[in-house]
Amino acid sequence: MQSAQTGNDVRVERLIEWLRDAHAMEAQAESMLSKQASRIEHYPELKARIEQHITETQNQAKLIETCLQRYDKSYSGFKDLGGKMMAMGQAMGGMTVNDEIIKGAQMGYVFENLEIASYEILIAAAKAVGDTQTEEICTRILAEEVAMADWLRSHLAELTQAYLTRAQAPNTEAKR
Repeated sequence: MQSAQTGNDVRVERLIEWLRDAHAMEAQAESMLSKQASRIEHYPELKARIEQHITETQNQAKLIETCLQRYDKSYSGFKDLGGKMMAMGQAMGGMTVNDEIIKGAQMGYVFENLEIASYEILIAAAKAVGDTQTEEICTRILAEEVAMADWLRSHLAELTQAYLTRAQAPNTEAKR
C-alpha cells in the first residue's frame, strides 16, 4: 500500500513529465508555425495571426520553464529536439501538396486542440498536487490556445473560399 507521501510524489513526477512534454510541444509549435508563416504569400490575415501566435508560443515555453524551475527541473532537450524534427517533417510534407495553405490550417487546428487537451491535463495535475502557480500559468496558456483554435475554426471556410478562388484563376498561385 502506498503512503500519501509516495502517492503525492508520483503525482508530482507526472506533473513534471507533462510539463516537459508541454515544453517540447511548444518547441514543436514554434518551429511548425515559423516555417508555415515564412511560406505564406497570399493570405495576409492568416500569416499575421500565426505570427502573433508564434510570440505567444515563445512566451508559453518560457512560462512552462518557470514551472519546471520551481521543482528544480529543466525541460528535456531530447523531447524538444524530437518535437522540432516532427515539425520539420510536417513542413516538408506540406511543401509537396498543391493545397499547402489548407492542409497547414487544418493541421494547425488539430495541433491547437492537442495543446488544449494537454493544458487541461496539466491544470488538473497541478490542482491535484496543490500547485496553484502552475495551475494559473496553464490556465492562462490554455486561454491563448483556445483563442487560436477558435480563430482558425472560424476562418477555415473563408480561407477555403480564398484558396478556391485563387486556384481557379489562371496564372495565380493558390497553394501558399
